[in-house]
Amino acid sequence: MNRRRRSTAFLAVAGLTAGLLLTAPQPASAANLIKNPGFETAGADGMPYCWEKSGWGDNDFTFTTTADAHTGAKAMKVELTRRVDGDRKALITESAACAPVVSPGKQYDLGLWYKTTTPDAAITLFRHDTTAGWQYWTDLKTLDLAGNWTEATVRTPEVPAGTDRISWGVSVYGTGSATTDDYTMDQVPDPVLPPECTGTAEQCANGKWDVLPTQNPVRSMHSVVLNNGKVLLIAGSGNDESMFEAGTFTSAVYDPANGSYKIIPTPKDMFCAGHVQLQDGRVLVMSGNKGYPTADGQIGYQGYKDSYIFDPETETYSKTNDMNDGHWYPSATILGNGDVISFGGLREDSTGSVTAELFSEAEQQWQPLWKVNQTWSYWGLYPSMILMQDGRLFYSGSHVFGNNIPGTGSAIYDYDANTTTQVPGLRNKDERDQSASVLLPPAQDQKVLTLGGGNIDSNPDANRLTDIIDLKQPNPAYVAGPPIPQGTVDLGDGPVPQTGNQGKMYVSAVLMPDGKVLETGGALHNRADPVYETSIFDPASETFDPVAVDPEARGYHSSAFLLPDGRVMTTGDNPGNGSWNHDVSVYSPPYLFKGPRPQITSVIDTEWNYGDTQRITVDRPIAKAELIRPAAVTHSSDPNQRFVDLPLSVDGDNVDLNVTSNPNLAPPGWYMLFAVDANGVPSVAKWVHLQGPQALKATDASAHVHDFADAPKGKVAGPGKKRTSQKVSPTVSGCDRHYGSINVCVPTDFPAEVRRTTAARCAWLKANDYGRLKVNGKDDPLGLDRNRDGTACGKGDLARR
Repeated sequence: MNRRRRSTAFLAVAGLTAGLLLTAPQPASAANLIKNPGFETAGADGMPYCWEKSGWGDNDFTFTTTADAHTGAKAMKVELTRRVDGDRKALITESAACAPVVSPGKQYDLGLWYKTTTPDAAITLFRHDTTAGWQYWTDLKTLDLAGNWTEATVRTPEVPAGTDRISWGVSVYGTGSATTDDYTMDQVPDPVLPPECTGTAEQCANGKWDVLPTQNPVRSMHSVVLNNGKVLLIAGSGNDESMFEAGTFTSAVYDPANGSYKIIPTPKDMFCAGHVQLQDGRVLVMSGNKGYPTADGQIGYQGYKDSYIFDPETETYSKTNDMNDGHWYPSATILGNGDVISFGGLREDSTGSVTAELFSEAEQQWQPLWKVNQTWSYWGLYPSMILMQDGRLFYSGSHVFGNNIPGTGSAIYDYDANTTTQVPGLRNKDERDQSASVLLPPAQDQKVLTLGGGNIDSNPDANRLTDIIDLKQPNPAYVAGPPIPQGTVDLGDGPVPQTGNQGKMYVSAVLMPDGKVLETGGALHNRADPVYETSIFDPASETFDPVAVDPEARGYHSSAFLLPDGRVMTTGDNPGNGSWNHDVSVYSPPYLFKGPRPQITSVIDTEWNYGDTQRITVDRPIAKAELIRPAAVTHSSDPNQRFVDLPLSVDGDNVDLNVTSNPNLAPPGWYMLFAVDANGVPSVAKWVHLQGPQALKATDASAHVHDFADAPKGKVAGPGKKRTSQKVSPTVSGCDRHYGSINVCVPTDFPAEVRRTTAARCAWLKANDYGRLKVNGKDDPLGLDRNRDGTACGKGDLARR
């Protein structure tokens, strides 16, 4: 995770007043929004009018107004002669007098002429938020080395709401110089044609769900979109002990092109494993189920140490070396160098694992314990660990089963320093069991949304909470977002409207190519009471828009994910009675009913490097393009899901895409490339392969890392005392194993509205189709076998008082 922490050392000269001017300002051209675009008019502090010195970090630098100009008599040269970290840049003065006025929702074409002696120079953009003030926005384009005057152009993303001005310039990140001249800025014309509705009014407003005619043949709870467009669906034993005892472990590969399924031989019980796509597109699958809980409830689930790699080309699994510990329900996060880090889960003895694991991309194996930094902390089950732009990990608070970790329930983990800093603001932190967390589009904005959740131990009504955190802030903290819209809930007698604060756990959240987030599915209680509600979250306005609802129940062991054609597929549902929903739903969002889709007619090169400019051709104008990392989702968790903006340089139907230079924003691997028009209508994706950090031109791969979240004030903890494990209750899954078969989940705690009587509990079990329940052993902790005949909720039990 080669990353050095940075101390802020930002230098910004204040805006110049008219009284300081040495000569009158040079008028800009009618279309050009830049004042003094060629540095011809002098200002103060040795800088031209409306330009200021800016930058940060430990480096030696000079700012020079040089006669070596593209046109006129002057140009600006910024040079670094020594660099440890940071950058320097000549920036449009951040003032009302100088910074160009912009309109939210609009895009702007930026241009300049330059010479460079370093490969580490980029066009950098700042924006003025009317509430929060000036702040870094994004790097738009890395400049190629150029000994002669060279033109660079790039189009901004849509200006965010609340932004009234922008400032920009060329940042020099590496030793060497950038000389620039003749800046231009023009507003992109609005699209001529409004969207054309090609479906019914309902479809154009809310989209459409279809339940596919062919069922999913396996009880899959893991869904991984492969780099050939197919989907790996992993079941293992499918939460069915009879399958486990028989050694029947299954996976399937689904092909959206023809709707077919292929059953894949599966060597181990990968039920509740972890998984992530490696840099080359293969899928790393870690741990899984070594054993089910015992009938007497003394031993819980157990995780094995085995690990496998699935190859999409051969559609086969191959074994890797073992992990250091067992990890049933582990996290899996790919890092900027292609390594994979994993935390949490249950060990072979069903205690909680405190061992961090690291899979080396270079060595293609799990590292021995002594090579991996350890905090000896128990992070829980499927802890949502999201890679930040500087290589640290953000634990969002989303997890599976019961209470959250101690403290605030959210934290930033610095692997290199081996420290954990608590992050405040997450509401009801112990009721975020099977909530969902996503890095909001675009990844460059570094905002995370966490939504919904419950608690299978105490079994309250799941909540409607959403919380949003901006990881660009020096001291980031969650703030309350809008509540999840309510739908209907089936409490056993058919769907009825949700009331009060009823929300949902088992939430699925999917990044879509128009830059919004689809949230769907869920249930009100532990493996019971499905909630039917789907909505689209807009990160720009931070609002939800309720849309068409998946007609199928999607609770525990369900998943939702984006297909390369822009649709969203949902599978699974495993209520407490042990049944399984094999029906598959596919959602066509409203953008698929807004007229013809743009087409990417060619991709010049599918092998991409960081900092590249890559050309595509399109059949008509587009407003944006992005990379979306394909899903690897289970139990509401996919911490690697991300949407990476690709700033554009447009020349008719030829569009140059500017790829980030920071591998922490877009970890190496295969991505879906979408082109999107001004009405939010996306193309069908093309697959491109983004290379690892060895492709970076910079000597220091951290050159384009910015200094965010640099002053968190939460409690900081270093490594704890070395230990073997964390004690975890055998009932961690919220199921009382004294009743029924192992794949049946009689809740340890019933919903609050169910009275603590045999009759009320048995009525609830009957309404939820639990059927006949054998009592395992002599214990009856829930009082369901009052006549002690070995069968719970029989006639004799209900007749007794």
